[in-house]
Amino acid sequence: MEISPTAPLTDRFGRRHSVLRIGLTERCNLRCVYCMPAAGVPLMPKGSHLATDEIARVARVLAGAGVDRIRLTGGEPLVRKDAVEVARRLGALAGVRSLAMTTNALLLERHLPALVEAGLTHLTISLDTLRPERFEALTRRDGLAGVLGAVDAALAAGYGTEARPLKVNTVVLRGQNDDEAADLVAWAAGLSSPERRIELRFIEAMPFDGNGWGREVLVPWDETKARVEAAHGELVPLVDAAESTSRTFAVPGTHAVVGFVASMTAPFCAGCNRLRVTADGALKVCLFGGRETSLRDAMRAGATDADLLALVRAALAGKHAAHAGMDALALTPNRPMVAIGG
Repeated sequence: MEISPTAPLTDRFGRRHSVLRIGLTERCNLRCVYCMPAAGVPLMPKGSHLATDEIARVARVLAGAGVDRIRLTGGEPLVRKDAVEVARRLGALAGVRSLAMTTNALLLERHLPALVEAGLTHLTISLDTLRPERFEALTRRDGLAGVLGAVDAALAAGYGTEARPLKVNTVVLRGQNDDEAADLVAWAAGLSSPERRIELRFIEAMPFDGNGWGREVLVPWDETKARVEAAHGELVPLVDAAESTSRTFAVPGTHAVVGFVASMTAPFCAGCNRLRVTADGALKVCLFGGRETSLRDAMRAGATDADLLALVRAALAGKHAAHAGMDALALTPNRPMVAIGG
């Protein structure tokens, strides 16, 4: 039976996929220890990245089948020279109601006005520490002042509202930054007000090729929550969407929100609604899955829009109910995080 091109992108467990995450590049101007192997990653050969027109085509085809939220990731997406043009193209697509970007923010300030004009509705900034020496140890680069300045600039540009949320992601690593949870919450609370607020999200460390993951670096989300509550009082649970990746809480006496992304100790696979396309055009239906389908190769071989949708539906038909668990994932070949795009 022929499937309508506008039929929802649903897997065999009834999960409707409406979120598309697109990696614009595997390049990054930082070398975060949980994301990039110490030796770096081989750069993709010239011509292997999706061209702007190809990115726009994939997004347009999937938007026609119900994808209405798109997130641009990297590496560092703003390292790509035409990142703002990509944002402008995707922000203008019919059916797309939110366009987000995850960035380390080192290049953000100079691009903020153009990104606002392009229609960027959601912004997530990575920040794992407030201490300059730790920032350099975790990212293998200097730059904390630039990131903090970019957060201020984002708030000034109108992010941090219900219409244009601002999130800050912190990957928690035992013995490296886990003792800063309360300080980071205090920082976020100090920048939040009735008009502008930051949602600070603590993320459990995840295993990817070359990042040296082990249980000894993993800090379970409830342990981080207990650290925050010891300093700030009992957190107040908020209502999260079924597909949410984060358990969110209000911080008493402040306007800040804290979230916990517990992808290892309390996986949220049951509500997964996300598709990922890497910078070289590989479709991944699970962040941790090794299976990939090259949409780039299909397009360059003459695939029609219907052909592309058929490839996506076929990949979804093989999507599992949940990932295999953190210990199994640590032994499963996968790309480094920087080459996947989150």
